[in-house]
Amino acid sequence: MTKTLEASSLAPAALADQRARALYDLGPSTIYALRSDPRFSYCTYVPHHIGKPGARPMQLVVVMHGTGRAFVNYREAFSGFAKWNDCIVLCPLFPVGVRGDGNRDGFKQLIEADIRYDQILLDMVAEVGEKFDCDFSRFALSGYSGGGQFANRFAMLHPERLWAVSIGAPGSVTLIDPERGWWVGTQDFAERFGKPMNLAALRQVPVQMIAGKADIETWEITHREGGKFYMPGANDAGRTRPERLDTLRRSFEAVGVKVTFDLLDNVPHNGLACVGRVQDFFAGALTALRGTPASA
Repeated sequence: MTKTLEASSLAPAALADQRARALYDLGPSTIYALRSDPRFSYCTYVPHHIGKPGARPMQLVVVMHGTGRAFVNYREAFSGFAKWNDCIVLCPLFPVGVRGDGNRDGFKQLIEADIRYDQILLDMVAEVGEKFDCDFSRFALSGYSGGGQFANRFAMLHPERLWAVSIGAPGSVTLIDPERGWWVGTQDFAERFGKPMNLAALRQVPVQMIAGKADIETWEITHREGGKFYMPGANDAGRTRPERLDTLRRSFEAVGVKVTFDLLDNVPHNGLACVGRVQDFFAGALTALRGTPASA
């Protein structure tokens, strides 16, 4: 009798948990604070067929916002891709001014005072992997504009964690250049991050660099003396975003990293206008990762 009562009392709770998971975790999720540092949040898109018989293991795609923090917009833009390619999409939110100073740009540099944004992202990846019982030891990373700066630098620091990276229209680029200091180059990379660049691992990562041909405004990306990130050589990579991205491409290719370089006709500075080409690139990388024929 007691066991029967206990079972009947647990059933509604289990049903409530199941319904809550369907509402808040599967499909487009609610927004979660990161357990290890609740100043930072994320949302996800998780296909409803996750874990069902015959479903492939999920892969992870991280989409990093830019200065405008439109992280939910990117989640929606990647939801169809996630559903049809058996992927979970993770969209972090790194808010403006987490240190109370109104700084919009700290995440782009990976380090802001005592904050390591690369580690914050890795904590998010681990948390989502644990929640859905997935192996996300490697994932894909896409970033546009300020997110493109983050993707540029994260790929240099953690190439062993990536199965693909898309670097979109960064306003400033960090070149693989041991003759120049950070952030323009990588001269003091190991001292700054506590580990050397792993070029062998970076050469194994499919890399896309993407921007619009009409992305030619320079008001936001020209560094001037006295500016927050000004340093000698800050503008040497080019005047516009496409020019700087092409310089970054040549920097990667000079050390043996293969780059897919996409300049889109009639596209200004608009990350959502580039999503389709990014998804095409990731679909190809997924096919190679899973070892399946392109027609499968």
